[in-house]
Amino acid sequence: MRALKFIGAAALTAAVALPVAWTVGSSTPPSSSEAPAAFDNLTNGFLTQDEFEFVKEVFDEIEFVEDGLGPVYNAEACVSCHQSPVSGGVSQVTELRAGSFDGRSFREAAGGSLINDRAIHPDMQERVGSSQQNVRALRSSLNVLGDGFVEAIDSRTLENIAARQPRSMRGQVIQVPVLEAGGALRVGRFGWKNQHASLESFSADAYKNEMGITSPLEPLENTSNGRSVAAYDDVPDPEDDGADIVFFANFMRSTKAPPRDTVLEATSDARDGSRFFRDIGCETCHIRDITTAPAGTVINAGAFTVPAALGNKVIHPFSDFLLHDVGTGDGIVQNGGPSTRNKMRTAPLWGARTRSRFLHDGRALTFNDAILAHGGEASDVVSKYKNMSSSDRSKLITFLSSL
Repeated sequence: MRALKFIGAAALTAAVALPVAWTVGSSTPPSSSEAPAAFDNLTNGFLTQDEFEFVKEVFDEIEFVEDGLGPVYNAEACVSCHQSPVSGGVSQVTELRAGSFDGRSFREAAGGSLINDRAIHPDMQERVGSSQQNVRALRSSLNVLGDGFVEAIDSRTLENIAARQPRSMRGQVIQVPVLEAGGALRVGRFGWKNQHASLESFSADAYKNEMGITSPLEPLENTSNGRSVAAYDDVPDPEDDGADIVFFANFMRSTKAPPRDTVLEATSDARDGSRFFRDIGCETCHIRDITTAPAGTVINAGAFTVPAALGNKVIHPFSDFLLHDVGTGDGIVQNGGPSTRNKMRTAPLWGARTRSRFLHDGRALTFNDAILAHGGEASDVVSKYKNMSSSDRSKLITFLSSL
């Protein structure tokens, strides 16, 4: 067992002392300000720099079999899938999901739709089971930088965004369980299918499903294509006492938002491209500006209070964090029910310049490819893009390259 593991859940408050939040009703809430943005491995103020470096070290740690890794898993550390250009960023790593669709309903593969790519023993290796599993999908790793600000968006803000969208492009809001609040519901915003609403729930899910490490929030070990892995699992469940889950969440809560390329952003081409992005309707779903809830707001069904570092902050995620069918869906059903089978969360475009592959499965290798792959609810926008001159399309892509 590694030294960091000895911290334990009982020492969380001492190890990571959270900033004091502004209390609702105590005074006039502060006016909004820009959220800090940088790829600099420095805290956004949620934690001190020393605390941030500690939780970053936990985020970057390699897990071993004696820590509970596996028996089926995808990666050995959070940073393995969230690294470019700094810890918490993106990567080219994808995960595999599978199931079957009979024309009416989706059924996930035995043991769940996630098919782990690795195992600690060859007998436990998962794979797509048969030709009857006719739904197969890859999902690329997500950027988690700035996700503390996303968590701090009031659910009503997301609902209001959906209400303002035209009916033909209206995003779907889904309510998902907050694990640390006993399964109480909140508007989903994390994951390609909006599977989670809180960063602790998101972390517990990833720890179990991507690394095979159980916790009090996700205490049951995964199977291997539905088969028990008990014979290959010597670490008692839960394998983590819950400390790492909070450390992962607090790392993400402390990260700055992905910054713009300020040199490119200032060019006339990027400024024109920004206007085209708005005028043809991209901003209907890729929302430019969102303000987080005031400091002191209780969120996550009572499990978390928005601190001053995350409250009343203006962010520029270029996403509405809602589910849409733009013709690129993966056919997988998770928390949202049958209507979400071919819907995906609007990809936040902040940090897009750090990606070499686009869309949920990485199939698009250029911004132009990604735009042209859109259909469904985005058909009218794509039509307008196609009707632009090649020079104007190039300017729009210059703008995207600055994000």
